Amino acid sequence: MAGLLGSVFLLVLQTYAAPPEFIQVWPGASTPGPGHLANETVTPSLVPPPGTSKHTPHSIIIGVRKGGTRALLEMLDIHPEVAAAATEVHFFDWDENYAKGLEWYRELMPYSYPHQITIEKTPGYFTSPLAPARIRAMNSSIRLLLILRDPAERVISDYTQVYFNRLENHKPVQAIENMLVRNGGLNTRYKAIQRSLYDVHIRNWLLHFSLDQIHIVDGDTLIHDPLPELQKVERFLELPPRIIASNFYFNQTKGFYCIRSDGRERCLHESKGRPHPPVNSTVLQQLRSYFRQHNRNFFRLVGRTFNWH
Repeated sequence: MAGLLGSVFLLVLQTYAAPPEFIQVWPGASTPGPGHLANETVTPSLVPPPGTSKHTPHSIIIGVRKGGTRALLEMLDIHPEVAAAATEVHFFDWDENYAKGLEWYRELMPYSYPHQITIEKTPGYFTSPLAPARIRAMNSSIRLLLILRDPAERVISDYTQVYFNRLENHKPVQAIENMLVRNGGLNTRYKAIQRSLYDVHIRNWLLHFSLDQIHIVDGDTLIHDPLPELQKVERFLELPPRIIASNFYFNQTKGFYCIRSDGRERCLHESKGRPHPPVNSTVLQQLRSYFRQHNRNFFRLVGRTFNWH
């Protein structure tokens, strides 16, 4: 009898003590980040939705930081045949994560149905010297999405994010001119400037992928008129056209487009679209002049131009 009771007890434990990777947070619930559960109380399901499984991504949004990657991912998530990863995984650009292996990476992907494609986004990939070769080693035929904006505006947006993060963490902050200028000249070693050298970074990607595997989304256009850019992405990913004009509405208060789908309306997080600080006009001109030749080089490498000053 004792043996029978012990067996029943073990069976109960095996049934309810499911490993963390089978905990699925349903749409509308707070989504936990990689490696930890959300603080909020959720009702987890111990099994994935019937007919679903996890896959390494069919497409990756590789960057660029402060280019509109979150907006692009959330807008693509409208599409019924897209399963979007909830968090930035930093698998291919962070050595400590890459060392955990491909199965660890796969477990961080969402459950998806056979007709869906999985997409993750990590803006740090574009500027990582290691990411292109590592992604190719996983899938040499993967389709990559790169969203870019005016490189000078991207620098200012990059500074703005760091500025507010430091304020929130009660750390000292500096005026943007103090970051952009060193010894009377442009501080070209400033990381935000380095990240905007699109020609330098795309060369690394083109060593590992053909240009027709990389679709460039115009981040400036996406913000002001999202539908045409998303329709191009649908075609690139060979998705049926499902995203339509009524999926977007302009929020006058925020000053940018928000999303309407499944009877719900939502805008990007309040940290998105923060007003940029004013920049000394002479310094801004120096910044734009510095990028001019890099922009020309980039246009030549990708075979198209953008309306960057």
